[in-house]
Amino acid sequence: MTRRAGGIRITIRDREDDDLLLASLARALDRPIPSNSLLLGRRARHVRATAETRLAVRLGLDGSGLVRVDTGAGLYDHLLEQLAFHAGFDLVLEGVGDLETGEHHTAEDAALALGEALDAALGDRRGIARYGDAVVPMDDALARAAVDLGGRPASEVRLERDPGLAEHMLRSLSQAGRLAINVESRGRDDHHVAEAAFKAVGRALRGAVRVESTGVPSTKGIV
Repeated sequence: MTRRAGGIRITIRDREDDDLLLASLARALDRPIPSNSLLLGRRARHVRATAETRLAVRLGLDGSGLVRVDTGAGLYDHLLEQLAFHAGFDLVLEGVGDLETGEHHTAEDAALALGEALDAALGDRRGIARYGDAVVPMDDALARAAVDLGGRPASEVRLERDPGLAEHMLRSLSQAGRLAINVESRGRDDHHVAEAAFKAVGRALRGAVRVESTGVPSTKGIV
């Protein structure tokens, strides 16, 4: 921020920070806050930092599919973008990792960071549908997924062809997000098989995070 005669100049790093500035100005001027799920509704900001990676996440559950994932992990960024878009989330996930040793640490920690942000954005999970399922075709591939946001991590992931780390990322998302993921995807092309699986998990999450009541979705009274 730079002060000038009669005003100030503020340098904004990206579109999402611009939205935050506009929201702050709207509050100060008592004007309507722009509609953006990174500003309103169920949302979380989270940083996951290790000796190998540093990932920053901004997540809004009540979004419109405004998604940007930029960690340098190529295909795996794309898969997370597909999951978030089809879940209806607004997501910014960016950071750096030790890609010189391969994509494993970066892809894994990106999935863990997203899961941790999802858990934070859900809060006590009161009112959510909790369960969701979806069937997604993609050319030669067909994926079936079901999720349970009941607070217990569990993953049954079966990809007939895995481009490398897709199954591991879905298991990492389950672990960090405290959700059960059951997904099976079959096909001839490994990219299509993985992408269909991530889209199906995203569509299942869209249904599971939907608010449908005011109570905790468990007879235990807690999830």
